[in-house]
Amino acid sequence: MNNRNPNLIATIVATVLCGCPGLLGLCFGGTTILASFSPGAEIDVFGSSDPRSATTMGLLVLCLSIISIAMPVVIWFVTRPKRTTTPSENEPLPPAS
Repeated sequence: MNNRNPNLIATIVATVLCGCPGLLGLCFGGTTILASFSPGAEIDVFGSSDPRSATTMGLLVLCLSIISIAMPVVIWFVTRPKRTTTPSENEPLPPAS
């Protein structure tokens, strides 16, 4: 029975649903952090114009996006095929040349 197809589908689905939004979150979080450090920026984070709230939101988005990017890697690692081919001790050795 070929068990490779569901593993590949799970990895692709996790990449599309978690990895791609995670990359967008990295861009958004980095931009938010950079905007919080620029002087005179018009920052509005849920009604607050404090740069510290923008920094906090940017760091939170960065952390969540890193976790989101790591999910497809974990799913690939868990669903990859296990290699169980070990040389048997009962097999004869090949002749020396």
